[in-house]
Amino acid sequence: MALEHLTQTSFKEKVFNYEANKEWKYEGKAPAIIDFYADWCGPCKMVAPILEELKAEYGDKLEIFKVDTEAEQELAGLFGIRSIPSLLFIPLEGQPQMAMGALPKDTFKQAIGDVLKVN
Repeated sequence: MALEHLTQTSFKEKVFNYEANKEWKYEGKAPAIIDFYADWCGPCKMVAPILEELKAEYGDKLEIFKVDTEAEQELAGLFGIRSIPSLLFIPLEGQPQMAMGALPKDTFKQAIGDVLKVN
């Protein structure tokens, strides 16, 4: 199952319309993870299949998006992405939390439960 790649336009529709809102306001219907990555990044390639497995396991309870930091430099700048992969965990309520680096699957599952409240 291929994960959806966000552009600036789809990001504003599905995640956060930063032009309309100063304060964080999540537009989605399910908690989400956004993977900020680049094609040349080795650790990003390790995370990609884990995210696809997680999407298959959680289905509609969890959204997983990808943002190519090379193609979408404004989105990367919006979140101050300095290293990749960077993973943004977005709960339905409250502020998103950023994690850096290639996380193992167990760590993802723990964050999905603790931060996103998805079981």
